[in-house]
Amino acid sequence: MPQAEGLILPFDGKDKIRKDYLETIEFDGKPQLIAYSTDEFSAVCPFSGLPDIATVVIKYIPDGKIVELKSLKYYFISFRNVGVYQEEATSIIFNDLKEILKPKFLSVYTKYNIRGGIEAECYIETENEEEALKKYVHEVEK
Repeated sequence: MPQAEGLILPFDGKDKIRKDYLETIEFDGKPQLIAYSTDEFSAVCPFSGLPDIATVVIKYIPDGKIVELKSLKYYFISFRNVGVYQEEATSIIFNDLKEILKPKFLSVYTKYNIRGGIEAECYIETENEEEALKKYVHEVEK
């Protein structure tokens, strides 16, 4: 892996990401798309050791479980000193939420603060959001 020039700040490995912080709550409410967002997500660029700060938007259609929000916040905080590339952080969040929630639909979108004049956005979804809404929410309401 290439090395950045200048000062390299220390950071933690991905083993410090605390998936075990995520908790779920049983949910048997009306079918719906749930969306959570925060602009306080941060991790560390493993190339430079500098912080990567992002907005994270999570959307999902639950299948019996929702994520407890305080646990989600603590989970995000566990990334704070972890060296992980932006794209991989998005994948980790998506995979961890998919594993604990087993939702009918899930999307994770990250938009990182501009660094070096480049804006970075990452988006992962289980299927097209409009199709999921039609299949799991609108059709059920009829």
